[in-house]
Amino acid sequence: MNWNKNIETLSQCLSDISFRTFEGVEISSDNGFSEWFQRTQIIRKSNNTIFFVGNGASASMASHMAADVAKNGRIRTQVFTDVSLITAIANDISYDEVFAEPVRLQLIENDMLIAISSSGNSTNVIRACEECRKKGGQVITLSAMKRDNALQSMGDINIYIPAQTYGWAESGHAAILHYWMDLIHSY
Repeated sequence: MNWNKNIETLSQCLSDISFRTFEGVEISSDNGFSEWFQRTQIIRKSNNTIFFVGNGASASMASHMAADVAKNGRIRTQVFTDVSLITAIANDISYDEVFAEPVRLQLIENDMLIAISSSGNSTNVIRACEECRKKGGQVITLSAMKRDNALQSMGDINIYIPAQTYGWAESGHAAILHYWMDLIHSY
């Protein structure tokens, strides 16, 4: 593979992005971003919190976006990337609960959870989404790889990119999240 082919593949993945509602209804990317933006504006006005979760590179992306949304979007954010918290919960409860437990303790009704998972099958991310729903929060998912991954049907808005490598998935998710951040920052 050469660089230009790589760019074409990533561009095609981004062009083929899919937005679906919790009910499984496909919506256009423009409508999906608009809905996400409107929900974010309500979060900002009501002084609610946006929580971010992800593993590995997705955890780094979650941390990066939490900082950007707080600083540039003037919205309260929370990210669970503290090693002490993660290892304590993993050791004392279960690694599957490293995000669900803090969500259970901190998230309140109408807060938003942004769940990022390239595979869409990370149990700890899925558990966080389940806990968010129980608490009356909103869920936004970003996934890739297989279309039928578990995460892509758990959100109020489910964003799927048909990337088949972690590099394309992570690069695509970063582009999606930064586009959303630019929408927030422009208002």
